[in-house]
Amino acid sequence: MAGAVYSFEEHMIKKQARAEDAMLKELRSGAYTIDNPLVSYNLYLINPLSAVISFYTEEETAVTVTVFGKAKEGNITHTFPRAKEHVLPVVGLYSGHVNRVEVREYRGKVHTVEIEVPDVFEGNSPVESMDTTPEYLQDDCIFLSPSGAELAVAVDYAGDIRWCLNIKCVFDMKRLKNGHILMGTDRLVQMPYYMSGMYETSACGKIYHEYRLPGGSHHDAFEMPDGSLLCLTEDLTSGTVEDMCVLIDRETGDILKTWDYKNFLEPGLGKSGSWSEKDWFHNNAVWYDEKSHSLTFSGRHMDSIVNIDFETGKLNWILSDPEGWPQEWVDRYFFKPVGTDFEWQYEQHACLITPDGDVMCFDNHHWGSKIKENYRAAKNNYSRGVRYRINTKDMTIEQIWQYGKDRGARFFSPYICNVEYYNEGHYMVHSGGSAYNKDGEISESLGALEQNMGGTLFATTVELCDDRKMLELHTKGNYYRAEKMKLYADQGNLELGEGSVLGEMGITKEFDTDIPAPVSSELIPDRYEARIEDEDDRFTFHAKFEKGQLVMLMLEQGEEKHRYYISTTAVSHKAMCCGTFLESDERVTKTNVNKAGMKGTYEVFVVIDDTKYPCGVSIKC
Repeated sequence: MAGAVYSFEEHMIKKQARAEDAMLKELRSGAYTIDNPLVSYNLYLINPLSAVISFYTEEETAVTVTVFGKAKEGNITHTFPRAKEHVLPVVGLYSGHVNRVEVREYRGKVHTVEIEVPDVFEGNSPVESMDTTPEYLQDDCIFLSPSGAELAVAVDYAGDIRWCLNIKCVFDMKRLKNGHILMGTDRLVQMPYYMSGMYETSACGKIYHEYRLPGGSHHDAFEMPDGSLLCLTEDLTSGTVEDMCVLIDRETGDILKTWDYKNFLEPGLGKSGSWSEKDWFHNNAVWYDEKSHSLTFSGRHMDSIVNIDFETGKLNWILSDPEGWPQEWVDRYFFKPVGTDFEWQYEQHACLITPDGDVMCFDNHHWGSKIKENYRAAKNNYSRGVRYRINTKDMTIEQIWQYGKDRGARFFSPYICNVEYYNEGHYMVHSGGSAYNKDGEISESLGALEQNMGGTLFATTVELCDDRKMLELHTKGNYYRAEKMKLYADQGNLELGEGSVLGEMGITKEFDTDIPAPVSSELIPDRYEARIEDEDDRFTFHAKFEKGQLVMLMLEQGEEKHRYYISTTAVSHKAMCCGTFLESDERVTKTNVNKAGMKGTYEVFVVIDDTKYPCGVSIKC
């Protein structure tokens, strides 16, 4: 039957609220005690290695929950504060395992339940090996956020996965001061990886807030001392991407301050080997330094880490190979190397400022030069974590530490990755974007692109204490970043009630030119496999077209018309930092349209070459 297939996707917050309400209704209508608790597996739908255990006690009492490990070193324990009604999140369950979970009253009763969890990974765990000790990692886990088809996971000392998501939340995960986890949403607003915003969640998967942004979000965010959030974004109606940052009010989602990088940098200067006119900066990290009250951004496509004043947006310094930059910029903003064993970073990721003002980053070292004739092939290249000591008075820079160069090409990642600073001499270096091509050689291609060509992806995560390796994790697939966190935070109580959607979606960029075409009496043919996935604040038009076809999506309400150009040209991705939403079939298109700026009911049409087809679907805004 011709026409677009229509479906409505309820927001995950609504689904979770309905599930929680049903659980609470059951709990409060029954006689659930510690000896007979209510066990709700994966209550919040998105973490299949979690559960919620609920019951009542006659007196207020603290309760300790222990998920028993396969060995005693794998036990995950958390104590919840005194209450009579206990609604306890349980995290750290094993996949494909009958999990034993103990619930213990303070100086009172003890009860053990069994929670059977299916094999979430269907026999294909992404973990290849974990080399560490339980004494070192203890009850911490290594959280990995995806950059391809893989999903977010957390790995314990034994290499067992103890946490995961079954939805495609991407980009970095951070523990907030209130114990919640901040991560990018799974709601794509524009290819290849611009998301609606960020989720603030519990470890068991409950979404407390979605922070939406007019320009979407990408790559990184940062919690400020006052709790407000820095988030990387862009103006999706402009001709450039990944060149803005905003400050978000935590309570309302309102944008408090905006930094447009064109105000302190000049597009086209300092080009890296992956530079493009549209993605001239490619911002992949933001860091706030309270001592200097400044923001530091990592710009992959300028081979540059730049620092600006928080209040004025004035450029303070640029950390980069000065080759090819105008001399007036070099004289004013660049550092001069001192000491021995110094190398510049190239197409770096995940910059941070240490407590004493040093700069650290993951130096992907992609291309390894700003001079094309000196570019390094992947098989002869390396990546590393690096720490620089900068002196902003005399504008000198010294390299004081590095790790990874000696490991050669197998530690090379042309994209993504991060470093973490824990304390002096204690660091993580995550090389998350490595690949072999189909011939078994170290690959130059990025992640999902290489995989689509028959290659093999892998990632390596290392922790070091005073240059002694304490942990090395090997995984299949590429992972955007790694973070070390506990499954339970000190503030790990479950907060009940429906989550909120804050902030606003932006108006989707429209195509100004009308394409004259007669309206067909037939609905859009089945061969285009058209379908529309509708949501409260946007919809997504999915279809398949041949390369080079002229295609435009149209919304019409009387004389009011909205036009959205659909590209059917193969796109060359020089910076596919997240291939999660990339299709292996280049004919597949996804067109996301926000409902912001529209009101009423719109009929959906698609112009294909010289014919305008009705889709047989109406969209309510």
